[in-house]
Amino acid sequence: MTKKKKKARNHRKNEITKGIFTTLEKEPQKTFDYKQIAAKLDLTDTQDRNQLIKRLGQLKAENRIEEEDQGKYKVVGSATSKNKLGGSTHTGKVDLTGRGDAYIVIEGMDDDVFIPKNRVNKAFHGDMVEVNIFKPRKGKKLEGEVTKILERKKTEFVGILDLQKTFAFVRPTDFRMYTDFFVPKGSTMDANNGDKVVVTLESWADNGDSPIGKVTEVLGKPGEHNTEIHAILAEYGLPYDFPTEVERFADTIDTSIKAEEIAKRRDMRDTLTFTIDPKDAKDFDDALSFEVLENGNYEIGIHIADVSHYVLPDTILEDEAYERATSVYLVDRVVPMLPEVLSNNACSLRPNEEKYTFSAIFEMDKDNAGIKNQWFGRTVINSDERFAYEEAQHIIETEKGDIPEDISIRDAAYAVADVVVKATLEMDRLAKIMRSRRMQDGALSFDKLEVKFILNADSEPQGVYFKESKDANKLIEEFMLLANRKVAEFIGKQKPKKTFIYRIHDDPDPDKLMALNGIISRFGHKLDFKDKKSISSSLNQLLSDVKGKKEQNLVDTLTIRSMSKAIYTTDNIGHYGLSFDYYTHFTSPIRRYPDVMVHRLLQHYLDGGKSANAEVYEKKCKHSSDMEYLASSAERDSIKYMQIKFMQDHQDQEFVGVISGVTDWGIYVEIIENKCEGMVRISDIKGDYYIFDEKEYAIVGERTKTSYQLGDEVVVMVKDTDLLKRHLDFSLIGKHEA
Repeated sequence: MTKKKKKARNHRKNEITKGIFTTLEKEPQKTFDYKQIAAKLDLTDTQDRNQLIKRLGQLKAENRIEEEDQGKYKVVGSATSKNKLGGSTHTGKVDLTGRGDAYIVIEGMDDDVFIPKNRVNKAFHGDMVEVNIFKPRKGKKLEGEVTKILERKKTEFVGILDLQKTFAFVRPTDFRMYTDFFVPKGSTMDANNGDKVVVTLESWADNGDSPIGKVTEVLGKPGEHNTEIHAILAEYGLPYDFPTEVERFADTIDTSIKAEEIAKRRDMRDTLTFTIDPKDAKDFDDALSFEVLENGNYEIGIHIADVSHYVLPDTILEDEAYERATSVYLVDRVVPMLPEVLSNNACSLRPNEEKYTFSAIFEMDKDNAGIKNQWFGRTVINSDERFAYEEAQHIIETEKGDIPEDISIRDAAYAVADVVVKATLEMDRLAKIMRSRRMQDGALSFDKLEVKFILNADSEPQGVYFKESKDANKLIEEFMLLANRKVAEFIGKQKPKKTFIYRIHDDPDPDKLMALNGIISRFGHKLDFKDKKSISSSLNQLLSDVKGKKEQNLVDTLTIRSMSKAIYTTDNIGHYGLSFDYYTHFTSPIRRYPDVMVHRLLQHYLDGGKSANAEVYEKKCKHSSDMEYLASSAERDSIKYMQIKFMQDHQDQEFVGVISGVTDWGIYVEIIENKCEGMVRISDIKGDYYIFDEKEYAIVGERTKTSYQLGDEVVVMVKDTDLLKRHLDFSLIGKHEA
C-alpha cells in the first residue's frame, strides 16, 4: 500500500468514526444497525461498509458505544441530548489541570470543552463523563459542566496518611487531585502517621466534602528509595511483585527439553548462533545464527524465545501476563512481565543451553542483502556465545576477535573464534545496507541519547552518563526490524485477509510539524514541506545536524512529540517512522504480550487455521497499547525522581542549561551536562515583571524588555528539590555568555 493510499484510508476511517457519532447522537434514544448507519452516511462501497462494521466493533470494545440488541448500537449513556441551557450533552474524557479546572476531550469534536473547577462535580483525571455543553457565546471557548461520571479511570491513589484520633485523611500526591480522602479509623491497615499509602475510593456521598477511602497498601516512609519507586508503580496501577499463586504455578512448569518436542521443530543446534545484549542484561530473548550456503548466499536466522510454548491460554500465568502486557524498565530495576523462572531461565537464550525458539530464517544475497527465501516456524537452538554490545562493537571497529579485559563480560581478556568474527562483520555489513535502504525509503533516524545513572549498592546516584546507539546496537536493530516486517508481510498479504496484530505509526500531524518548524528555526534549522519524502528527508537532516550540539536533546524530544504515537491494532495502516507498509512485534515475547499473541497467531495460520476473531484481538491490542503507555510514563517518572535525587548533592553549583519549555508560570531548563530538567518560576525571577509571549515561546520583561526564549542558554542553580512531588526548582542566575 502506498503512503498516499494509507493516508486516504486513515482519513476515511476518521470520517466514518465521526459519522457514526453524528448519526447516534442525533437520535440518542434510538438504536441503529450498521445498514441504517451506512444508509445515513451514504456508504455504498463494500470496503467502506466493512470499515464501518469493524469500527463499530472497535468502538464497542472501547466502551464508546453500546450494543443494546444484537447488532443495534447507541452512544454510551445516550450521549447527546439538548439541555435546559440550550446546549447539548456529550460523552468525553476528563483532562484535569493542576489548578482544578478541566477540559473534556470528546471524540469527533475539534475543540475541547472547558470545565471550571466549581463544575467538575467530583470527576477525576481520565474519567469518562457526561458533560453538558452550554450554548457558546460568540468568540468564547466551549464551556460546560460535568453532569455524570460514567466510568472512573482509576480508583486507587497514592498519598500521605494524616492520622487523627478517630479517623484519618489521605492527601494524594498527584497534583491533579483536588481533594483528600476521608479514611475511617479501622480502614488504615495500621499505617503510621505520615506513611505513604495506597488509598482505594469506596464512595462519595452527594453532600460529602471528601470521598471515603480505604488504605489498601502501606508503601513506607516518604523519601525512602523503595517507597518512592513502589509509589511510582502504584500511581500507574503497575505491580512490583507477582502474586504467590502465579509464582507457584510458574515453578510447576516443566522446562526441560524433550526429544519428542525437538522432533516437531527445525533443529538448528549445530548452526553457529550467538546473542548480543547489554552487559547487565539478565534475559536474552533474541539470538542470531549465521551460515554460508553452497550457492554463496547467507542463511541468517533470527531466533526468538518461544514463550508461547510455556505460557498457555486459560492459565493464571496467561492472565497475569496479559494484565501486565509489558515489562516495566525503571531507573534501578526491571519489573518483568513473566516470573523469573521463565524470563531469566527457561526462556532466556543463554549460551551452551538448548532452548525452544520461534524463528524467522532468511536466505540473503551477500552483495545487496536481498531476501531470496524465507521460512517461519518453531526451532530448537543452542547459542554458542553471549556478547555484550561493547564486545561486538570492538569486533566491528577492529575487525579482530581479541576482547580486552576492560570491556570483557568474562572478567578477563578473551579471544573470539575467527568464524564468529567473520559472521559479526558480515552481518554488520548487511545491516548497514538494510539501514541505508530504509533511510532512502523515508524512514526516520532517531538516535536519541538515553540518560543512565551510575548507582551504588543503595541505589544512590553517583553519576550520569549517556547511552548512545552504535553499530553493534544497529546490527541487532536491523535484523529485528527485518523479522518483524517480514512476519507482518507474510500474514498481511494473505488472501483472504486474516486477523493479525500490527504495530502501526500514523503520519505526523501537519500542525505539529509546523509548530516544530517554528521552534527549530530559532536554532537555524528548517523543514521542507514540499512533499512527504521531503518532510522525512528534512527531519532526518535535522536529527543529523543537531547531533552533539547543545540543542540535541531538546530537538530530539520535540521531534518525537510531533510524531503520532505507535500503537497495536488489527487494522493495518503501516508504520510511518520506519517507512514499512507492514510491521509487527515478533522479537520480544519475554517482555511484550503482543509478541506472544503474534507467535500464537503465526503458528495458528502456519497450521492452516481460520482467521481469528478481530474484535477479541482488537480489545487485546488496545489494552496492550494502554499498558505500554503507563509503563513508559512510570519509566519517565523514575528517571525524573533519580535526577532530582542526583541534584540534591549539587545545590551550590552553577549549571549551564537550555530553555526547554516556556509557560505562563515559568520556564523549564535542561542542564546540558546531565540532562536534568527543572523549572524557574516567573515569580522568582528578579529585577522585572515577566509576561508570557506564547507566539515567541518566550517570557519578556515588562520594563527591561529582557527576554528568555525557548532554546536560549542560561545559568541556573538548584533552588529546591522535592522527591515526594518529584519537583526540581531552579534559581535563574542569568543568560549564559558563550
